[in-house]
Amino acid sequence: MTSLIWSKTKKRLMNLICEPLQSRIDFHVISYRKAHDQMGRAVMTVDKEEVFSMCSITSMREEYYREEEIRGKRNEDERDVETNLEIQAIAHEQLLHEGIYARYDFFSVVDDYIQSPISELLKSDDVLVKALTMLDRRVGKRTLCRWKDFIQEEHPLVQRLYMLRCEVENIQIKHSGETEHPY
Repeated sequence: MTSLIWSKTKKRLMNLICEPLQSRIDFHVISYRKAHDQMGRAVMTVDKEEVFSMCSITSMREEYYREEEIRGKRNEDERDVETNLEIQAIAHEQLLHEGIYARYDFFSVVDDYIQSPISELLKSDDVLVKALTMLDRRVGKRTLCRWKDFIQEEHPLVQRLYMLRCEVENIQIKHSGETEHPY
């Protein structure tokens, strides 16, 4: 993604963030000039502190190790192209489920996110989509309150952004797990 396209995409993404968090949340795309194909990473920051990094190099390394692990368990032949593609897809899906993203995954998720209706996004199993949904201005207080019952089962990033959103929306979460409105 070129810098011009990223600028427009970032502007559209930032417009979807709820008003109280727009000045606190930011996204950065970093290219490593001397890396192969200028690989890099994308980061999400809250109050200028990096909370989520999506590094292509880290993701590719983890995917390689995961592929080797899967191949070893299945005792598969390395020369079979179809099997290799299947193993690669399985490894990639496992990493996404664990919240390990490459920069190109970030771009793909953001493009889909911007174009999707909020009702579809709320049903997603993708960690990054859920994280972005916690920040979305289209998600109201009632929807946030409904998340309280199962937020503990989510990825730590989703939990952190949920707590942040509840804080700025003045939704008080009791220690017993109940949510209370201030009004």
